[in-house]
Amino acid sequence: MAEKKILVLDASVAVKWFTLEPLRDKALAIRNLYLDGKVELEAPSLLLYEVSNALRYNPSFGIEDLKAVLSSLNDLQLTLHDLKEELAYKAAQVAYNFGITFYDACYVALAELRGGTLYTTDLKVVEGVSAEYVKHLSEFPTPAY
Repeated sequence: MAEKKILVLDASVAVKWFTLEPLRDKALAIRNLYLDGKVELEAPSLLLYEVSNALRYNPSFGIEDLKAVLSSLNDLQLTLHDLKEELAYKAAQVAYNFGITFYDACYVALAELRGGTLYTTDLKVVEGVSAEYVKHLSEFPTPAY
């Protein structure tokens, strides 16, 4: 049996699960593939902080909405990676090599280390890193259901 494909998502994609934004259909397609057991979803634990902060400042979200999102994210049981030696060192290298923030570099580094594909809506990351494993969410092939 072949290993499941690993997808790494940054907060710009995960936020779309809870908001009405462009490319939401593709973000939801990724989540559905994960829920159907067809792909693995992984992210730095930073994802939880970034999604929570983005929604905290979304005028459509109140405290109860944010609590519901946190519960939903917990229920998904994504594979989250703490910032420890290998990931931390690789993220530092990526940040300096490509001139991106350390936050963004954590996602890029994880995708590289895990042999996965990072999906993001951050054009600066996609254009700045220009690696085959870093893709804009618009490039995700939405499967037919």
